[in-house]
Amino acid sequence: MPRHAWVLEVRPGFEDEYKRRHDEIWPELVEEIRRAGQRNYAVFRHGLTLFGTFECDDIEKVYAVMKDSEVFKRWGAFNANIMKAEINPETGYPYLLPKAWELEG
Repeated sequence: MPRHAWVLEVRPGFEDEYKRRHDEIWPELVEEIRRAGQRNYAVFRHGLTLFGTFECDDIEKVYAVMKDSEVFKRWGAFNANIMKAEINPETGYPYLLPKAWELEG
């Protein structure tokens, strides 16, 4: 199963607010993530750095669903003031990290 990762940032002073918003994540956003085919999605935070990982069978489907999703757009606008996010204009999604190494099994 292909696994993907991205890196974003929380703006200084908004760490607690970021945590609160994700503790109260919108159910409709979770539905959109699932509809896009993303599974085993997790976000980790180290200081101001956010590291997200997820699995999916079809990354192009993820891009297509999220790029056109009104819920995803609202979530991005809702969090714009507390996060720094570099979005790939070609995909409408955060830039994915190239895999450097993996231990399987």
